[in-house]
Amino acid sequence: MSLIRQVWLVVLATVVLAFAGSFAVTIVSARHYVQTQLRVKNSDNAAALALSLSQQGGDWGLMELLVAAQFDTGHYQEVSLYGVDGRSVQRQMPSVPMYAPAWFVRMVPLVSEPGVAQVSDGWRAIGTVRVVSHAAYAYRDLWRATLQAGVWLAAVGVLAGLAGHVMVAGIRRPLRSTVRQAQALVDGRYLTVEEPKVPELRRLTQAMNAMVQRVRQAFEEQARQVEVLRRQASCDALTGLWQRQHFLRALELMLERDDAAPYGALVLVRMLDLAGLNARLGRRRTDELIVAVAQAVQAWGQDVADAGAGRLNGSDLAVMLPNRQVRSEEMQSWSQALRRLCEAAGQGAAVALACTGWQRGQTLSEVLVRADEGLAHAEASGPFGWHLQVHDGPLVMVGGQGAWKHALDEALAHRRVRLERFPLRDAKGGLVHWECPLRLQLVASGPFEPAASWLPLALRTLSTSAVDLCAVDEALREIRSDGRPRGVNVAAASLQAPGFVVGLRDRLDAAAAAAQSLWLDFPETAAWLHPELVRDLAQRLKGTGVRLGLEHAGEYLARIERLYEMGLDFIKIDARFTRGVASQPEQAQFVRSTVVLAHGLGLSVFAEGVARAEDLAVLWDCGVDGATGPAVES
Repeated sequence: MSLIRQVWLVVLATVVLAFAGSFAVTIVSARHYVQTQLRVKNSDNAAALALSLSQQGGDWGLMELLVAAQFDTGHYQEVSLYGVDGRSVQRQMPSVPMYAPAWFVRMVPLVSEPGVAQVSDGWRAIGTVRVVSHAAYAYRDLWRATLQAGVWLAAVGVLAGLAGHVMVAGIRRPLRSTVRQAQALVDGRYLTVEEPKVPELRRLTQAMNAMVQRVRQAFEEQARQVEVLRRQASCDALTGLWQRQHFLRALELMLERDDAAPYGALVLVRMLDLAGLNARLGRRRTDELIVAVAQAVQAWGQDVADAGAGRLNGSDLAVMLPNRQVRSEEMQSWSQALRRLCEAAGQGAAVALACTGWQRGQTLSEVLVRADEGLAHAEASGPFGWHLQVHDGPLVMVGGQGAWKHALDEALAHRRVRLERFPLRDAKGGLVHWECPLRLQLVASGPFEPAASWLPLALRTLSTSAVDLCAVDEALREIRSDGRPRGVNVAAASLQAPGFVVGLRDRLDAAAAAAQSLWLDFPETAAWLHPELVRDLAQRLKGTGVRLGLEHAGEYLARIERLYEMGLDFIKIDARFTRGVASQPEQAQFVRSTVVLAHGLGLSVFAEGVARAEDLAVLWDCGVDGATGPAVES
C-alpha cells in the first residue's frame, strides 16, 4: 500500500473514531441527563402531590379528585395513591407516541424511575403516592439533541477531513515532485524542484536537488571532454578546421548520400612558398597568417547549410559549399580579401585559389582531380591567381520551379511514393528497424527519385512537412502490413512548419499500435539550432510510443543546449566519425566517449554508413547499440 493511502487511512480512521467516540459520549451524557431530570421530576411531583393530599384531612373523595387533576395535567405515565386501608386510586396512560424512531428507542433505553411520597394527616399515615412521568417527551428531547450533536459532529468531521486533505496534499505535492525528479533523472533529464515547507520533506528535496546538480555537472564535464575528443579526432590543432581525413570523408558522404545536396562547389586555397614564408616570417607569424586565412576561408561557408572547411595539409585549405554555384565575381572578391591579409603580413606572402563544381554521384577522386587541376592553373597565373572551372548547376525541369512544385504536389497527391529499406542491426544481427528513405516518382512512369533530387525544391517551396507526413503515412501503412519497425527521416524545416506537429500527432493517434514501431530521426543541426522545437516535439508526441532521435550526429552533439532535457530516445553517429575508425585511435576514443555520454542519458547509439567489417568490429567494441551501412547489409 502506498504511503499516501496509509496517511489517508490514518486520517480517515482518526476522524471516524473521533466522530464515533464523540457521538457516543454525547448520547450517553444526554441520556444520563434526561434520566436524572425524569427522576428529579417524578420525585418533586410526588412530594408536591403528597403535600396537597395531606391537606385534605383524609377525605378520600377529595384526594381522588386531586390525583385525577394531577394526572390530567399530562406528561404522566402513571399517578397512583395507595391507602393504608387497602384502597387505591390509579390513573395510567396505556401508550403514547415516542416522537423518536423505534430503533433509537431500542438503542437508547430510558428508565423513568417513579417518585414516591407519603401522605399523612398529622401523625396519622394515610397512604403512599406514586408518580411516573412518561418517557415519550424525554425521547423527543433526546432525539433532537442527538440530531443536533450529529450535525455538529459531522460538520467538525468534514472540516477535519478537509484539513486532512490539505495535509495529505501538502505531503503529496513534494513527494510527486521528488518522484518526477527521480524519474527524470532515470530518463536523463536533470530537474530541480522547489523545496517544500515540511522539514523532513525539505531535507529529502535538498538532497535530491544536490544530487541532480552534481549529476548535471558531471554530464556537462563529460560533454566538454567529448567535445575535446571530437576536436582531437576531426580538427586541425592550429586552425580549428577539419583535418584532411575528416574533410574528405564529409565530402565523400556529400557525394554519396541520398539526402545530401545534389550539387555544390569545392574551393581550394594554397599558401604559396610556405617553407620560404616560414624562413622569412618565422614560425609564429606564419602560423598567425595561416589562422587568419583559415578564418577567412571558413567564413565563406558560414551562411551555407552543411558547409565545411578543412586543412588538407600544411599549405592547402578547402571549403565545400553544398547547393552553391560560385561566380567569377565571388572568386575575385575572395582573392582580393586574401591579398589584403597577406600584404598585412608582408614578406611576400601569397595564395592561389581554385573552385570546381561537383554533382551528387561523382566519385571523390574525380572531384579532387578536377580541383587539383584548377589549382595548378591558378598557381600558373601567379600570386593571388584564381581559377573557376565551369560546372553544371542543378537540374531544372522544363517550366522552372513552378513545374517542379506541380510535379512534387502531384507525386504526393497520387501517392507515387516508395520507401526504400536498409537494415539497422544490433551486435547479434537482430533487426532494430528498417531505415526507410523516401523516394518520389516526380514524373508518372518515371524513376523514383532520391531526396537529393527533390529535397532542395521542397525546402524552397516550404513543402517538406507535406513530404514528411506522407513518409510517416507510408511507414505506418507498412508497419500495419508486416509488423516490422521502420525509421523515417524528418527534415529540420518541417519542425518549424505550421501544423506539422499537430498533423503528425493525429496520424500517430489514429494508428496507435503501429506508432509503437515507428522511429523518427531528424538532423543533429535541428537540435543544435532549434532545441526548443525539438523539446516541444518530444513533449507533444509523448505517450504515442514513437521513438525520436538525431541522425548525422557527432559534430554538435556535446554543444546542444540541455541535451539531457530533449526527450530523445537515440542518436545516430555520422559516418564521418565511423568510417576508418579501425585505423584512427582518436576517432575510436571519440565514438566510445560519445556512447558513454549518450548511455548516461538513456539514449541508444547507432553508427551510420559503416562500410568495412574492421570498422564495424571496433564500433561494437566501443559499445554502439546498432549499425547500418554496407558492412551490415552484407
